Amino acid sequence: MRTDPAPQGSELEQLTQYLDYQRESMLMKVDGLTQEQLARPHPPSALTLAGLLYHLALVEEDWMEVKFSGLPEREPWASADWDADRDWEFHAAPSMDPGQLRDRYRLACERSRTIVTEAAGLEQLSVTPLRGGQQFSLRWLLLHLIEETARHVGHADFLREAIDGTVGE
Repeated sequence: MRTDPAPQGSELEQLTQYLDYQRESMLMKVDGLTQEQLARPHPPSALTLAGLLYHLALVEEDWMEVKFSGLPEREPWASADWDADRDWEFHAAPSMDPGQLRDRYRLACERSRTIVTEAAGLEQLSVTPLRGGQQFSLRWLLLHLIEETARHVGHADFLREAIDGTVGE
């Protein structure tokens, strides 16, 4: 269930509440849709709601678990041929069961919440550095996830409206 972020609180509380708000917004955008609806592109874009949802599961798992925490990459990401298709998650998702897509994203978000809870604080640095060689803080990562998730929720707004006319929150 989506809850408005509190108007006051610690920095960590506010960052995680804003991220959770965006996560739940994404789940609202895909709620009640069939596999065919989730897989439907709306030209000129090739984006689908299924692809966005699966991509966001990958984003949560890759950034929080692999890059920040140093955990091994989960399947199917570990076996995907990223060299052959750098957008593999977007292309694989339309054939997936809607429940599996939603569950994968929910579980990825829950595991991310656990990592945040167990972290030493917002200043904790990642195990894996960015391409430029610098490690990133948990604060940076939460801001990155808010940005990434919110951007894709905006895409989902347009896709959902094109599917069945549902708009707004």
